[in-house]
Amino acid sequence: MPKHIADIAVIFEEIADLLEIQGANPFRIRAYRNAARVVGELSQEVSRLLEKGEDLTQLPGIGDDLAGKIKEIAGSGHCSLLDRLHTELPPAITELLKIPGLGPKRVKALYHDLDVQTIEQLYRAARDERIRALPGFGEKTENNILQAIEAHANQTQRFKLAMAAQYADALEKFLAAIPGVTKVTPAGSYRRMRETVGDLDILVAASAPNPVMQSFIAYDEVAEILSAGVTRASVILKCGMQVDLRVVKEASYGAALHYFTGSKSHNIALRRMAQKSGLKINEYGVFRDKIRIAGETEASVYAAVGLSYIPPELRENRGEIAIAKAGKLPRLVEQKDLRGVCMCIPKRPTAITHCVKWRLQACPMVLSTWRLPNIHADWPLLMVLIRCGWRSSAMKLIN
Repeated sequence: MPKHIADIAVIFEEIADLLEIQGANPFRIRAYRNAARVVGELSQEVSRLLEKGEDLTQLPGIGDDLAGKIKEIAGSGHCSLLDRLHTELPPAITELLKIPGLGPKRVKALYHDLDVQTIEQLYRAARDERIRALPGFGEKTENNILQAIEAHANQTQRFKLAMAAQYADALEKFLAAIPGVTKVTPAGSYRRMRETVGDLDILVAASAPNPVMQSFIAYDEVAEILSAGVTRASVILKCGMQVDLRVVKEASYGAALHYFTGSKSHNIALRRMAQKSGLKINEYGVFRDKIRIAGETEASVYAAVGLSYIPPELRENRGEIAIAKAGKLPRLVEQKDLRGVCMCIPKRPTAITHCVKWRLQACPMVLSTWRLPNIHADWPLLMVLIRCGWRSSAMKLIN
């Protein structure tokens, strides 16, 4: 199964961690960490780059060997090197890296000196005061490890917004292609653009829910099906992210979208405001007694209680309802407001490509920098400034 760029970056990071635990060459370890960073910062999926015939060795720090591994992962979803490393080291040893304060060097020491391979073994070693005797640890570090293990046991996994976006975008396109589906919107903290996302909530409007549910649970990135009903289902993706799907009628789509977008405190405050006006708001609509008076769109939900539409990014119950009531909500920055982009790109041809790309997207100003071949930090940066009329001035700098 093809992998997203975030998955490829994670694989390279894991390879670097395992190599460091093994005590491999530092330059080799650094090469994989650099590859993880470079791939993670790509603006397009690797599969798309390969379809266009792009040469991956043109990416900074990516040679033939790493380019081959990127192609292998993008095509098959696996990396033979990572599979081999998993056979050479205990299978659960990478779980130790999830404990705050434990990096590959310390995990290496714990593994080689105390034969610690799992979090349970780590906890026992700390409880028995065996870790403090290791060089570079001490009593304080041992106590911190104990506290971190206890906190880790109660912690819910969260994903960075940029990583969650890759899975949300792919799922949105997949669901939108199902016959009978008219609308698809990722909701929850993802839609509110929070920095991290726990579960991914997706709302779908469709003429019939059954085909949507069957297709959703058969999605090729699903690792586990938690539940599957007539109009709702929950799954765990292979990356570990939980996705909750809800299918509703189009007449209730706005109310459901508002409900599942949250935040919880924002929804509670709005419901209390509605109750004072004799209204009831839920995921099916806005009701006066038993008559539904709004709910087809989110704007209609807010209008029913006398408010202007509140963008999802502001729905945190931090005064936005009072500001909306006063008609003083700020206008959020949009793509059309973009006036300049600054990028630092290690290679000159790549920098030029990005400049042209942004110029074609009607961005008035693009500032792109790239380093000279010498790696010393005191070497200057070459700069290309592209403005309106760039053909006559900036292209001279490019050439």
